[in-house]
Amino acid sequence: MQVATGKSILNGIAIGPLRIYHKAARQTVVSSSLTPAEEWEHFDAARKKAQEQLGMLYEKALNEVGEDHAAIFEIHQMMLEDEDYLEAVKGIIETQLASAEHAVSTTGENFAAAFAAMDDTYMQARAADVKDISNRVVNILSGQEDGGFSDDTPAILVADDLTPSETVQLDKSKLLGFITRHGSVNSHTAILARTMNIPALIGVDFDESWDGKPAVLDGYNHCVYIDPAAELLSTMEQKQNNDLKQEALLQGLKKKPNVTLDGREVNVYANIGNVGDIGAVLQNDAGGIGLFRSEFIYLDAQDFPSEDQQFAIYKRVAETMAGKKVIIRTLDIGADKQVEYFNLDKEENPALGYRAIRICLTRKEIFKQQLRAILRASAYGTVAVMFPMIISVREVRDAKELL
Repeated sequence: MQVATGKSILNGIAIGPLRIYHKAARQTVVSSSLTPAEEWEHFDAARKKAQEQLGMLYEKALNEVGEDHAAIFEIHQMMLEDEDYLEAVKGIIETQLASAEHAVSTTGENFAAAFAAMDDTYMQARAADVKDISNRVVNILSGQEDGGFSDDTPAILVADDLTPSETVQLDKSKLLGFITRHGSVNSHTAILARTMNIPALIGVDFDESWDGKPAVLDGYNHCVYIDPAAELLSTMEQKQNNDLKQEALLQGLKKKPNVTLDGREVNVYANIGNVGDIGAVLQNDAGGIGLFRSEFIYLDAQDFPSEDQQFAIYKRVAETMAGKKVIIRTLDIGADKQVEYFNLDKEENPALGYRAIRICLTRKEIFKQQLRAILRASAYGTVAVMFPMIISVREVRDAKELL
């Protein structure tokens, strides 16, 4: 038996044969017989086709992983409109008289290397996104569409790396789990794997001899067992069955009252950050929304969201919850949640200082705008308001005076 370790994306067990996925080899023509203007036109047509494909992937992901996670592909569409990226491609075409394929491939590699060299782990993970969109455009330019992974029997996929688009296109009925040599726990691929409940390991150094061998992917212990001993296999099968029973038990509790053994009813609510989380709330039969973190509306915006923009979001949530309570926490920024357009001064200890309700009470027009949006939305459902980071009764009284 061989054991290899990595980083786990999801606690879970996958048992089955290993299948190594080799991406199609791609030959890129460096120089071009066309003029730079013709190559740019060639590139622009491929870029637009790539955006159309990403739009279709968004629709597919919307049904499988929800709006928030499907937004990955909207981000990819926007990356194909990034001025720095486009200028880099154009510069290589014009100065090197290169083909569009070579220009896109080189730009993708350069941008990915720049992201990977950053100190921030989130930004490092964006290297995979740049590679993904660049490979998509190059495939279109060269006419080499990637067929993806396919197998007649369920298997644990093993690959150097997987892009978000490859992950969302995998046949879930044939995919038991996946193992990659590269990748990041903060990558969009990892996020999709968690959302789709796929056991996965990254950072695993595998070799070609694994192909076809029986294995156990153990997400709990961050390892994979190749050719597992009979006793270990039996133990892991039991653990997997226990997981399935636990999941079935949780599913069986849906639509049932939340009552303790002594007969006391308990409200079990969900927390959300935006409209995109509502699908998961309904899927898991939450009794209501105990915390709507409204600051994410501000964090996701480039400027102060208007009253109407906020109202549309709160209204949609209230309507969708169909009378179940929705508790909206008013704006809680400061500390680790900084919004650039608020122009907040830097503090020694921002977690305990000027944040949340104290910002709202000194910037009353912003606060009033949010409160008006919430009050308007309350006509469409059962809405309650929560004031964040209160340290005195006076703050509660001052806030309620504005309602």
